[in-house]
Amino acid sequence: MACCQCLGVGEDTGRFVLLAMAILLYLLGGAGVFSALEAPLELQVRERWAARLRSFSHSFNISQQDLSSFLRSYDEAKLVGIRVDSSRARWDFAGAFYFVGTVVSTIGFGMTTPATTAGKMFLIFYGLIGCAATILFFNLFLERVITVIAFVLKFCHERRHQLKVALPENGHRRPAADDHCSGRRDSLTGWKPSVYCVMVILGAAAILVSCCASAMYSAAEGWNYLDSLYFCFVAFSTIGFGDMVSSQRDFYDSQVAYRVGNFLFILTGVCCIYSLFNVISIVIKQVLNWLLRRLEAPCLCPGRGSRRNVVVPGHLRARRGPSIETDAVNESEGEGRRMSGEMISMRDFLAANKVNLAIMQKQLSEMANGHPPRTSASSCHNGFSGGVGALGIMNNRLAETSVD
Repeated sequence: MACCQCLGVGEDTGRFVLLAMAILLYLLGGAGVFSALEAPLELQVRERWAARLRSFSHSFNISQQDLSSFLRSYDEAKLVGIRVDSSRARWDFAGAFYFVGTVVSTIGFGMTTPATTAGKMFLIFYGLIGCAATILFFNLFLERVITVIAFVLKFCHERRHQLKVALPENGHRRPAADDHCSGRRDSLTGWKPSVYCVMVILGAAAILVSCCASAMYSAAEGWNYLDSLYFCFVAFSTIGFGDMVSSQRDFYDSQVAYRVGNFLFILTGVCCIYSLFNVISIVIKQVLNWLLRRLEAPCLCPGRGSRRNVVVPGHLRARRGPSIETDAVNESEGEGRRMSGEMISMRDFLAANKVNLAIMQKQLSEMANGHPPRTSASSCHNGFSGGVGALGIMNNRLAETSVD
């Protein structure tokens, strides 16, 4: 990598380039793995299908061209729900409700798609509003999940702190007055739950929901358990390949209960995975920050002037002193980045995500209401910023649950 500071590359730009390179390498590696795993089976299936086609054409004295034309007609019929293995209507009210659920959740299984021009045009406007509203719902769900996790972790931390104060190393309890003074000295002001703890809790919740849902799908759909887990991840992460789709058979035992359970599991699973993805993205960004610091160490070029967001180690930035241009952000930036070797706390979260979708949404919202973008004094004091995006909501909620 070229010398970042000598080229005047901003830290945000450096992080963006590094992430783009990492994603490209990730895609290349994934493509190689999947190609090695899936290509041999694809070749075998193609050979078997070609032999079956030749045999069928010869047995019934049908030209392969006519047979191929018939199969293409069947492919077109599948777009509107005509399938060999099922006679269930795809566009009755129940089927249409399932379809719009996959649209607004951005899962998009693809087993049912609009075939009429009017349906396609309506989908554009319907999906625009529906997807935006559902993403807002996911954000509000994330807000409440983070609130609960933060309160629980803070309660556990306070209990451990109280026990540590009440039972010193010699095993004798301190007097009550001493406890009060010690409590003042050892205040928990500024404590925030670790991002790692939040990530582990959300990951455990997502695994629990997926395992329970997989048990239900295995029993109801006749899938094996690993295929059910695969379906849960594809559906909950909103990838939605469509190779496996739940609730598509004509009849189920306890049909109403199964459809309700399917809806609730998909809703809960999507919310959990969405929240987990947001937290994992924070950890990935911290890894990128660490890589940038490792890359910038041999690239220092003396004699360059101070620039906003230029990649400079925290100790060198501290010796330079704040410039006029960066005076408003150096305090939070310096603290967050100098603590990079420690456990990542939610206080560092803003410094690592100072330019994000939440800030843009907040500014757009204030402009729409006729108010200029401004920064709340309390938000600045706590080191968190507002916003309606997932990252902004997490910032605000964790700031509110911190001990002042």
